[in-house]
Order: sequence, then C-alpha cells, then structure tokens
Amino acid sequence: MAPKVLVSDKLSETAVQIFRDRGIDVDFRPELGKDKVELLKVIGDYDGLAIRSATKVTEKLLANAPNLKVIGRAGIGTDNVDKVAASKEGVIVMNTPFGNMITTAEHAIAMMFAVARQIPEASVSTHAGKWEKSKFMGVELTGKTLGVIGAGNIGGIVCRRARGLEMKVVAYDPFLSEERADDLGVQKVELDELLARADFISLHVPLIDATRNILSRENLAKTKPGVRIVNCARGGLVDEEALAEMLQSGHVAGAAFDVFAVEPANDNPLFNLPNVVCTPHLGAATTEAQENVALQVAEQMSDYLLTGAVQNALNMPSVTAEEAKTMGPWVKLAGHLGAFVGQLTDEPVKGVNILYDGAVAEMNLDALNCAVIAGLMKSVNPDVNMVSAPVIAADRGIKISRTTQPKTGVFDAYIKITVVTDQRERSIAGTVFSDGKPRFIQIKGINIDAEIGAHMLYTTNEDVPGIIGTLGQTMGGNGVNIANFTLGRADVGGEAIALLYLDDEPPAPVLDELAKTGLFTQISTLQFEVN
Repeated sequence: MAPKVLVSDKLSETAVQIFRDRGIDVDFRPELGKDKVELLKVIGDYDGLAIRSATKVTEKLLANAPNLKVIGRAGIGTDNVDKVAASKEGVIVMNTPFGNMITTAEHAIAMMFAVARQIPEASVSTHAGKWEKSKFMGVELTGKTLGVIGAGNIGGIVCRRARGLEMKVVAYDPFLSEERADDLGVQKVELDELLARADFISLHVPLIDATRNILSRENLAKTKPGVRIVNCARGGLVDEEALAEMLQSGHVAGAAFDVFAVEPANDNPLFNLPNVVCTPHLGAATTEAQENVALQVAEQMSDYLLTGAVQNALNMPSVTAEEAKTMGPWVKLAGHLGAFVGQLTDEPVKGVNILYDGAVAEMNLDALNCAVIAGLMKSVNPDVNMVSAPVIAADRGIKISRTTQPKTGVFDAYIKITVVTDQRERSIAGTVFSDGKPRFIQIKGINIDAEIGAHMLYTTNEDVPGIIGTLGQTMGGNGVNIANFTLGRADVGGEAIALLYLDDEPPAPVLDELAKTGLFTQISTLQFEVN
C-alpha cells in the first residue's frame, strides 16, 4: 500500500504533484493547519505530515499519530514542532535549510540599506506630501565595517554580498575556520572585538542557549557609538528592551528587525522608535524561496517514505539514497546485533561499545549506531526505532561509544558490539556476506558462522558429547524443525555455544525438556525482524 501524506499548510500545487508523481497518496488540506481539533481527528491515518508554520505539532498530536513516520517543514524554523516528543515517538523531523538562504541573506542586505538611508521613514514622509531632504541624512555602506555574528550558510552569503559592496567584514563564529574566513574574504574575530569595531552588526545564528540574548544589555554597551543592528535570524538574540533604551539615548543609531522575541509581534519596545525598520518575518518571503522549500520538502519526504533516504533531519543522521541502498544489509546487521544482546540482558545496561572494522568503518556510522541502539532497546520497548532509540538510551543514562579500525581479520568488514552492565560484559560480532545476508560470526569470543532467522534458540554448555543429539532429538520429537544449526567452542572441554535457526518458536514445554537434561547452562529463545 502506498504511503499516505497529509499537507496541512499552504504548499504549491507543484509540490503536491511531486508526491503524486512519486506514488505517494497525498491529501492537500491546508485549512487543517489552523484547525487543531480536526487535525487531531485525522492525523492517525497518515505516514507523513508536510507543514509550514501554521500547523502546531504538539505532544498530544503526536500521541494520536501511531502511523506517522516523518514530518517535513517547508522552511528552516521548526519552533512549531515538539521535536523531543517527535523523537520519543520515533518520528523524523525534517526541514529545508537551503531553500531560502539567498532570500534571507538578501533581506538582511536590504534591511541594512533601509536603516542606513532611513528609506521607510523617508517614504512615509514623501507620501504625506512633505519634502524633508535635510531630515533624512544617511550613511554610506562603502568602507564601513560589518560585523557578522554567525558565518554559516546565510551569514556566509551576507559576508560575500557585503564584500561586493566594498564593506570591511569581521565575523564571529566559533566554528568558522581560518580557511573558510579567507574564502569569504572576512577577518575572524572574537565577539568583544566585533562589538567594538562594527559600524553595522548583522545576526545569523539559531536561537539556542548559547546564543540567546547574545546582544545582551552588557554586550550592547560594548558596541561602537552610532552602530546599526540588523536581525533577520531569530527573535530572542537581542535584548529588545535594552536596545530600545540605547536607540533613544543615541548610542545605537538605528536597527532593522525582521524577527522578534514574541511573534506575532503586536507590541514591541522597538515599535515607533525613530530609524527602526520592522518587517513581519519576511526573510523567506519571496516567490522563489517559497516554491523552492515546498518542492524540496516534498522530495525529501518522498525519498524517505519510498527509499529510506534521510535528508536534513533534525533528530536523525542523514542518509543518502545511495547510502540507504548500500548500507541496508549493514543496518539490518547492526539491528540484529543489538537485538541479540538486548534479549539476553536482564540487568540495566550502563554502556554500549561499538567496533567497526574494515570497509564498514567508512560508512555512515551515526546511522549504524542508531540501528544498534534500536535493536538493543526493542527488548524493553517494541515500538522503538532508529529515531527514538538514542533518546530512550540517553534517558536511561546509557553511554554509547564507538571505535573504528582497518581490516584486521579474514572478513572485509565486521561490526562488534559489547554491552556493559554492573555484572558482566556481553559481546557479539557479525558481518554481511557477498549475498547481502547478515551473519553472526562471534559470540562471547567464540567464532561461529550463523545465518539469522526470525526464530532462534541460543544455548550454552560445557563442551561434552551428546549436545547435538539432545538438541536435535528434542526439537524433532516436538515437531520443531531446525533450518540451520551452528556450534562453537572456546577450547576442548571448555565453554561451548549452539545457535539454532528454527522454523517456528519452540513452545515453553520444549525448553523445559531441554533444561531437565542438566546439560545446558543457558537456554534462550530469540526473535529477529528479518524482512
């Protein structure tokens, strides 16, 4: 059956058609974005939800969406999505961070011009029949110093545009390398130096704890007298009360804001102050940008629902379509390894160490890590998936570590996981053969070669005669067919293991019959999702 997607905000017909062309069953109901009661009623029918900013994806909505696998936001901001709740429910949250980069950067440059030349106020005055040439004395941008806070995708474009205007550009960004700064033609500086030198400041960072009020009252006081401040990034980056006071005192010569701490901004300390330009969050509001992000989110969601490719996800490692195809067997193996240990571990898990050997070490390890943890956590939560597993593991205080190494053995590549509890460590390794089928190759340090089936029986015992016969006779005598039988031992007479791939799960009386023989130190049934 085709995946089903709901579009609950206004997306272009071209974007909706992309879903149809890709074989997705899509319902275009943009009115639902503002009707949370009706949205709550119908959301349970859908695998995907495509939104803009009107739809609010709450914990309550997610709890009523058992089939939902992906939320696609046409745009950058996802403040209207409860991403923590989505992760716990195993729902991928995607955005489209690149579709409106140029549009937002151009708006920042336009706002810079507007505040430098007092264009909005001059326009209102002229429309009123006044001719106040002397009142609106502006400043040139050429030769001025622009301080860019955040030189990522959008900030980088602003830097390039400003250099084209013959401005001097200094940038503060902890993640900006010297090579990238040279490429942009900017000087990398610390924040205090930027504040002291900049004639104009433009902000281009997300709103997180580290950036909230980055232009605080204290930092605003460090700015150069006569500075002009532009914010087209996120509300909450600037102390608006303090900025209003400094505009009134004349320390700050002007400000241009497209975003505000509270939106919609019906009232704000910056409103109605002289030489303050305000727009209603128009950074991405161009025909081109709106079309681009709508098309992009439709393609991303379709790719995920049809091929498993993950792009621009905020709570899941990205996986390209090619990676999804190549890594598919390895993702299955990683899940099986986690599931094996998870089903055998009764005590709380403290840590999981994952070793990637050979060619697999060059793959998307973030995604493989998620698959291991998902397999491990299924024993305590059957509904867990690669999105929710890391969140659940973190909530339980489980520490995840990984190691990579070049090829060390007979296999081109393998994965080994070691689970640590207060009582013991338990390890298992596996590889993928040329036929694309995952195999277990080592358990507790004992080498084996075991095909993985939906129903398996794992036993441990001392290496003594009669084990194979006992297992075979007991299964056969109770009508349980053995599809594959694997044995391994540490040393002659030492610890030995058996792993049986069965056509059906053995009933409890069969396990009791095995236990009564006294030959086995452990008897455990295992289930794996092999389809």
